[in-house]
Amino acid sequence: MSGDVLPLFVPIYVVDAFTERPFHGNQAAVCLVSPGQVLTDEQMQKVGTEMNLSETAFISLDKGDFVTANSFGLRWFTPTNEVDICGHATLASAAVLFKELGNSSSEITFASRSGPLVVKRFDQNKISLNFPEDTPTPVNLADFADLLKVAVNDQSIIQDVQISKYQYLLVRLKDDVKRETFEALKPQVDKMIEADVNKSVKGIGITLKGSRENGCVDSKGNVYDFVSRFFSPWNGVSEDPVTGSWHVVAGPYWAKELNKLNFYARQCSKRGGDLWVTVEKDRVVFTGDSVVNLRGTFSL
Repeated sequence: MSGDVLPLFVPIYVVDAFTERPFHGNQAAVCLVSPGQVLTDEQMQKVGTEMNLSETAFISLDKGDFVTANSFGLRWFTPTNEVDICGHATLASAAVLFKELGNSSSEITFASRSGPLVVKRFDQNKISLNFPEDTPTPVNLADFADLLKVAVNDQSIIQDVQISKYQYLLVRLKDDVKRETFEALKPQVDKMIEADVNKSVKGIGITLKGSRENGCVDSKGNVYDFVSRFFSPWNGVSEDPVTGSWHVVAGPYWAKELNKLNFYARQCSKRGGDLWVTVEKDRVVFTGDSVVNLRGTFSL
C-alpha cells in the first residue's frame, strides 16, 4: 500500500572489547546510522533493551561515508537508559569502523554527551581511547555505610573509599587481600540501589593493588598494577565485564597512590579483560584489543 511506512534497516555488530579472544572481554552492540536516517530516542532505547548487553552504541554520520569520514556522533544505551559515557562501547565502535569497514583514518573523533572523544589506532589490533579524567575524592564513610555493607561483606578488608564527579564509588581493598579472595567476593547487587540512601552513586568499583605476592599476575607472569571489579545496577548492569569509564576514575587514583602514570590493569569479571592505562593532564588514555563476533541488520 502506498501509505505503508517502509522499515528502517540498520547494520549492527556485536564486539568483544578489551580482549583478543572471542567470548571474553565486554560485549557491546554497535549500530550504524547512515546520513539521512533518523532514529528516535525511543527506537534506540528499544534496540538497547532488545540486545540486552551492558551497552549498545549508535554511530551517526551527517555526511560522507563510514570508510573515509573521521568525525562521527556517538550515543550509548544500556538495557534501561542512555548513559553519558562508555569506554568499551566506544572501543567497540572504533573497532567496527577500523576493522570491519576499513576506515582509512589514523584518528577518529566521536562527538558525545561527554564532549569529543578521540580514538587512535595503536597498532594492527589495539585501539587507544582518550577520555576526560574523573579523579575521585575522599568521602565521609558514614554517608556510605549501608552501601559498603552490601558491596563488601567483610568490612575489615576495606582500606579506602572515594567518589568521583560522575558518581562512581571507588572501594580499595587492603594490599594483602589475595586475588582469589577478591574474585570470590559476592556483593549483594540487588540491594545496592536501596542501600544508596543519599542517591549519590551510579556505580561501584572495587579495586586492589596488584603484586606477585597476592596473585595478581597474568598468564605470562606479568604483574598487574591494579585489578578491579565494577557493578552498576543503577544502569541495569549487575557486574560489568570490562569497564572503560571506570578506569578514568581508577587510573588517576592509582597514579597518586603509586606515583606513576602508566598501568597494566585487569578487570576480574568472569569474562575478564586487560587494559593499558595512561594518565595525562585532565585525560586518561586506555588501550585494548577487540574481536568482532557478529554481523547483522536490525529492522525498525
